[in-house]
Amino acid sequence: MKKIEAIIKPFKVDEVRDRLNETGVQGMTISEVKGFGRQKGHSELYRGAEYITDFLPKIKIEVVVPDTLVNKVIEVIMVTARTGKIGDGKIFVLPVQEGIRIRTGEHGDNAI
Repeated sequence: MKKIEAIIKPFKVDEVRDRLNETGVQGMTISEVKGFGRQKGHSELYRGAEYITDFLPKIKIEVVVPDTLVNKVIEVIMVTARTGKIGDGKIFVLPVQEGIRIRTGEHGDNAI
């Protein structure tokens, strides 16, 4: 099993979620986060005063999938979340040692 974490632009979340559901991903966690990468934030004008926004709003999607779905999930996120502009986001893949469904006690792939 692998945990896939994707940081994407907020307006892409519904489209990515729908495409992941079509791919066979049965559950996911979505969090509103703030951060920056090479983008380094941007400056904004508010009531005549300019201020710098260092941390930009992003969405973090977390899914745990069997090894057989990893490449497909990565491809779906890359294609769906891409705008071609700076700040499209990142994808991280982490190994998952064990997964347990609390209600039934199922382990491994059966738990996801």
